[in-house]
Amino acid sequence: QVQLVESGGGLVQPGGSLRLSCAASGSILAINVMGWYRQAPGKERELVAGITSGGSTNYADSVKGRFTISRDNAKNTVYLQMNSLKPEDTAVYYCNADGHIPNYGLLRPFDSWGQGTQVTVSS
Repeated sequence: QVQLVESGGGLVQPGGSLRLSCAASGSILAINVMGWYRQAPGKERELVAGITSGGSTNYADSVKGRFTISRDNAKNTVYLQMNSLKPEDTAVYYCNADGHIPNYGLLRPFDSWGQGTQVTVSS
């Protein structure tokens, strides 16, 4: 199995910054896409940003120009730098990764989620 562990959430004032990290562990052969999602109370989970193993990125329109996703393939870790935070960014942020693990000489796909980390933007 693949485990994802997030860190870096917390309370920040509007206009402030936070950096989230997510490290994947387990018998991982390759990770294709790593991403960050968020879910605010009463709302559905939404994609915030994603990044491929080659470094291609995509962002939700609401965070473009403020958030930056990056990854360290050697460490199986993805980061989310969040600047100019707004109260509407308040949510639980979840890390997601998909790829392949070994399974008796074959490749087995995986799609794993972290436990979530709370980000609260408030004065």
